[in-house]
Amino acid sequence: MRLKTAIVDDEPLARELLTVLLADHQDIQIVAQCKNGKEAISCLKSTPADLLFLDVEMPGTNGFDVVEKVGLQHLPPTVFVTAYREHALRAFDVHAVDYLTKPVNEERLATALDRVRKKITAEAALLTQEQLTAVLNVLRDVGNESKSYSSRFLVKDGEKEILLPAEKIDWVEAADYYCCLHVGARGYMLRESIADLSDNLDPRHFVRIHRSSIVNLDRIREIYREGQTEGSVVLTTGQQLRMSRSGRQKLIELGKT
Repeated sequence: MRLKTAIVDDEPLARELLTVLLADHQDIQIVAQCKNGKEAISCLKSTPADLLFLDVEMPGTNGFDVVEKVGLQHLPPTVFVTAYREHALRAFDVHAVDYLTKPVNEERLATALDRVRKKITAEAALLTQEQLTAVLNVLRDVGNESKSYSSRFLVKDGEKEILLPAEKIDWVEAADYYCCLHVGARGYMLRESIADLSDNLDPRHFVRIHRSSIVNLDRIREIYREGQTEGSVVLTTGQQLRMSRSGRQKLIELGKT
């Protein structure tokens, strides 16, 4: 892969020297040379670049002005070029990959280019990971949509049996090989483990917040954090339930979607 590179410097000799030094690096392709900040801003908005060498001291619009006008999110990896070392700290404040002091020497340039290559490789790896995560999320969502979840449960109500709609359940409590389905002040026993029941409830509406409890998200009124690992939730009925670390993480993830 060749890195499309733009050089911005108001000194012709400085641009020429950098061009000569970069010619020794086969993966560098110079696509633009700008002699002032205004040209740089226009160029960066119209010409795709993988790498930018940006002079700091330029009359009128200087290097930091270019960063401000273009915006950090739109800048390619940038190496600042300056005659003054005091600009170095500010260069890193605007996320420069490196900085070079004039006159640029071959060894120091090679070091800067190595840093650029590592940054680009790392960002490409991060993008690949983000793409993979996105694909997995899509596949998971498709799987959830294709899977059918229980919309009602057959439970005993005194001497009779009723079909209890899932959406009426406030929360579920584990009781050995049974589960107690809490609906307001009533409780209905169901011969099913909490693990199996968790798989049969729609995860868009029900979340297992503790090894012994599942909660209907529509019934949560308040969430409390207690220490680094645990917490609790308060339902609209006033019922308070313990929440494990993993349960809290599930609620956080749901809050991001």
